[in-house]
Amino acid sequence: MAKPNPRKPSRFAPLIGWVRKLFVVRVFLYYSNAQGALLASGLAFQAIFAVFAAVWVTFSVIGLVVAGDTHLQKPLIDFLADSVPGLIKSSSGSGAIDPKVLLSAGTFTFSGLIALAGVLITAVGWLGSARTAIRIIFGVPQSKTNFFLLKLRDLGVALGFSLALIVSAALSVAGSAATGFGLDLLGISPHSLAANVAGKSVTITLSFFLDAAILGALFRVLSGVRIPWRRLLGGVVVGAIALGALKVLGGSLLGVSKNNPLLASFAVILGLLIFFNFVCQVILLSASWVSVAMDDRGLAPGAMDHSRRPTEPADVGSAQ
Repeated sequence: MAKPNPRKPSRFAPLIGWVRKLFVVRVFLYYSNAQGALLASGLAFQAIFAVFAAVWVTFSVIGLVVAGDTHLQKPLIDFLADSVPGLIKSSSGSGAIDPKVLLSAGTFTFSGLIALAGVLITAVGWLGSARTAIRIIFGVPQSKTNFFLLKLRDLGVALGFSLALIVSAALSVAGSAATGFGLDLLGISPHSLAANVAGKSVTITLSFFLDAAILGALFRVLSGVRIPWRRLLGGVVVGAIALGALKVLGGSLLGVSKNNPLLASFAVILGLLIFFNFVCQVILLSASWVSVAMDDRGLAPGAMDHSRRPTEPADVGSAQ
């Protein structure tokens, strides 16, 4: 009886092996093995509940602080419209919700206070879920810290993010004013292409630094894992660039939904779900980037987990 011929290796085996060793490919494989897409979908579903209440409260604050000052309202509204593409109608005319309607709704009324409470509850809940997902990506067990202390930390992080957003919006206003002043000195019309490019560049730059700061806080503060700054930097920068690209291209997600007659009736919600799903996937992919970079250098995230009890072992399994 003839012996069966051994299976010959594929001619593409060396190429496949080389591709699988690439850092970016290993990040995506790690993300997939850790069920990152499933975790991101759950986070996106929670985020959608917070955004509408947050918009109501934000415009209540804008109406209270800069009431009647259209020169200050315009850059603030444009900054918020760029943060969540397709939701708020900006000066370019694109968007689902007219900001004039929100500004005319009044300041902190009873419904506004209810919305504020809703923002806090949903934001703290989302942060708790984000901490769980990030720790799964890092391959560390869930935090053993007291439940109420965790919620206080989440509330502090939420307030910190709110403060960062306010500061970024203020810097956006100042940057727009400085850009307008400079263009005026050069004799360039504020409605020209150069003015639009300059204003957009200021917004994108501020948004990049805000996104990078938020990602760093999520990975190092919220998760409780003290990641070395050098290992953290790569994932944060890549994630902030990807989030910026999503914000620039995000308006097209809503446009696709509007062009479909079957989906047009709930295009805003569908577009936001798609947008936030991509955002949450970018967040967890960035965490995977950090985790793989640490693993390449023999650093165990579990050994840097400051939420462990002193009696718990430091060595934990990987999420792969």
